[in-house]
Amino acid sequence: MSSACRTRILIALASAFLGLSACKPTAGADGDVYASTTLTIDKAEYAERLHGFWLGQSIGNWTGLVTEMDKIGGEGPHGVFYTRADWGGPDQPAIWGQGQPSDISPTIDFVLRRPGEVWGADDDTDIEYLYQETLYRAGGSTLTGEQIRTAWLAHIYDERSETPYGRDGEVWQNYLWVSNQRAHELMLAGVVPPQTGDPVQNSHTDMIDAQLTTEIFGLFAPGHPDMAREIGRLPVQTTARGAAEEAAMFYIAMHALAPLVDDGRPLREQVIAMAYRARSGLSEGGYPAAMFDFVANAHAEGRSWEAARDGLYERYQVRAEDGYDITGRDLYCNGCFASGINFGASLISLFYGEGDIRETIRIATLAGWDSDNPAATWGGLLGFIIGREGVEDAFGGPLSDRFNIHRTRRGFPDDGMDTFPAMAERGVAVTERVILDRLGGRISQDGRAWEIPLRNGARERHTGAERG
Repeated sequence: MSSACRTRILIALASAFLGLSACKPTAGADGDVYASTTLTIDKAEYAERLHGFWLGQSIGNWTGLVTEMDKIGGEGPHGVFYTRADWGGPDQPAIWGQGQPSDISPTIDFVLRRPGEVWGADDDTDIEYLYQETLYRAGGSTLTGEQIRTAWLAHIYDERSETPYGRDGEVWQNYLWVSNQRAHELMLAGVVPPQTGDPVQNSHTDMIDAQLTTEIFGLFAPGHPDMAREIGRLPVQTTARGAAEEAAMFYIAMHALAPLVDDGRPLREQVIAMAYRARSGLSEGGYPAAMFDFVANAHAEGRSWEAARDGLYERYQVRAEDGYDITGRDLYCNGCFASGINFGASLISLFYGEGDIRETIRIATLAGWDSDNPAATWGGLLGFIIGREGVEDAFGGPLSDRFNIHRTRRGFPDDGMDTFPAMAERGVAVTERVILDRLGGRISQDGRAWEIPLRNGARERHTGAERG
């Protein structure tokens, strides 16, 4: 069976497998159960899951930072990739490490913050925080280009002026890089999103940036990937176009599907089904879809994750197949910040992690390239699915719920000190607006739950099966 045929079959199976498990179906007047299926979500439980999202994302972020850019392929030690045997061993220097291991941890292991400690913001969490806060304060369900520009300029330091974080070469550290940094420069010059993501003005729009700043929009539209992509499109296009935009939309779709997970069924199968449903949004013939199929087939054939990673590197960074031309551009570190190769690496940790948050973060941390990004993305997704208690059970007990957004950003209340419960409650408020304003949902009579029609979700099930 060809890989294309296998993919079409698996998309159809995923569409049938995932969708009604978390719902309370009721037949409509026309007898079509799909036309009136309702997703009922307890608001207090959703807040607990959003707490799990921020907590899991922070664990993945800080654990992945230990190995960020240690292994990117090519000649020398940076081309000798980590394997499972390296977990718990010494961290090796990053490409900019000047021979020194990470200052976060000298060993490759989970980085945790226990009660009394504080999680620091990083670029995998701070822009999502900024977007949620902007939506919450504005009282709407979508962002405008002017709102995004105003928020970026209010809360992100200009690298040309002194910042609290010291010098970074010829400029000041502001915790922005590549496409994010260029978008910020354009905003300072008066350009408004989505023009900040126009490749004519921003030459970095095929880098990873949007993939680590927009996943949360999926959680604002529970069970509705199409609507999640719609409300997330402008934030994504603030820094991304083309394949990078598709990869970011894949992550958003995955998070929108997460509320459909059934706690009573094996998570492994459901995570893979979610991935195949999200894949239906990738363009056939593009390299994100090809990377998905390459990793999915390697997993289905029983190859190790290390073999899949090595094959990914050879196929895309060495042989430049499926239209992936980053290697030929002579970029710094061979495009180690690119959307594509990091999207492929993230899929390896997703498939081979099989729904286990510890294993998924572990593989993402060891897989290479910009390792904190997929570790944070899937840590957040799985943290949402299993909730705060599930995350703490997975990591051996209570964890800190305090978060310092001013580690990287500025201008927030209480000198930037926040808590995951408070962040989750504001996320609930934003989600409720999307449900009422955009999804045709309602609040239950007792006020404790949302009742969300899944008419769009039903159409997506059929569409997902028909594509390809």
